[in-house]
Amino acid sequence: MQNISILGSTGSIGKQTLEVIAANRDRFSVCALAAHHNDELLEEQINIFKPEIAVLTDEHAASRLIRRYRGSTQILAGEDGLLEAAVVPKANTVVTSLVGFAGLKPTMAAINAGKNIALANKETLVAAGEIVTKTAQIKGVKILPVDSEHSAILQCLQGEKKENVSRLILTASGGPFRGMTPDQLKNVEIADCLRHPNWSMGKKITIDSATLANKGLEVIEARWLYDIGYDKIDVVVHPQSIIHSMVEFIDGSVMAQLGMPDMRLPIQYALTYPERIQADFAKVDFTKISSLSFESPNVISFPALEYAYIAGRTGGSLPCVFNAANEAAVYAFLDGKISFLSINELIKAAMTSHDSIDSPSIDDLVYFDAWARRYVSGLVK
Repeated sequence: MQNISILGSTGSIGKQTLEVIAANRDRFSVCALAAHHNDELLEEQINIFKPEIAVLTDEHAASRLIRRYRGSTQILAGEDGLLEAAVVPKANTVVTSLVGFAGLKPTMAAINAGKNIALANKETLVAAGEIVTKTAQIKGVKILPVDSEHSAILQCLQGEKKENVSRLILTASGGPFRGMTPDQLKNVEIADCLRHPNWSMGKKITIDSATLANKGLEVIEARWLYDIGYDKIDVVVHPQSIIHSMVEFIDGSVMAQLGMPDMRLPIQYALTYPERIQADFAKVDFTKISSLSFESPNVISFPALEYAYIAGRTGGSLPCVFNAANEAAVYAFLDGKISFLSINELIKAAMTSHDSIDSPSIDDLVYFDAWARRYVSGLVK
């Protein structure tokens, strides 16, 4: 029996993780759940899975739940509660599906406590990849990706030697605006951005997919997950989202992982790695696929991908600033304060204005994350 703590249980990945666990009660139990402010959904999850502790980082939401809850689960609040959920003694694996930089501290706490990580919070590796991966190596814990693209790469690399890898090829759907010019993107609305053609996800990651910033975050994540240089990480647009990513080897062979667009598959693989178990997920029917097509990403219309490569290659604190500026700009867009194209402009401005430092500490990264958010907010005003 594997005991799971889920940070971000009321979000898209968290809910699908609980679906996987519910279908495999003989293998998994839930020892901790953590969410931000959705106290009603968290209470439903508590009643079904009966964790040892449950956390709401929004203290008002936690107070509401504490007042009405009468069960045996301990209800905690705030960042301290979140950190406790990350290190709960019973947990073997911590699923980190929090959104953004907020996932860094609890992920580090879990690693330091010797927990394996099922990582759905790519921003943790983007901002602090070197620190996180070194700490995991020292502590002897696994970081297993939940992203469909990185799960695909992990699966393609099984049994292969690192020296035989020529390049990693991350696939991107192209988002809802694939093929559009900058002029055509000037007046897109929030609702347009949230209509992803293939995936049902949270708002922030869906906007990131529309700008291709998400693929940029995944490029930086790949560098740290697989200890590989940026010159060996490529991105190709694959609109059908059937091939989730590929690995090319030095002899020219390419291995690809295929599957329907369903996040439960990579979630389950991260929880059962290196085993596979039976699942009732939708299967690919090749007789119904008319084509699998590929094209180069359009960095003129979607420059965030190029900015991510620049940040990654520069290293130091610049990836943290790239991530923070993107987060701040995305939320400004979702709040109706800026246009879609302004997201890219704000990322570029913050990166240009930042004096990157080498080998930043966690405290440095917390400082630069806050700096980038203030910088973007100042420009938005």
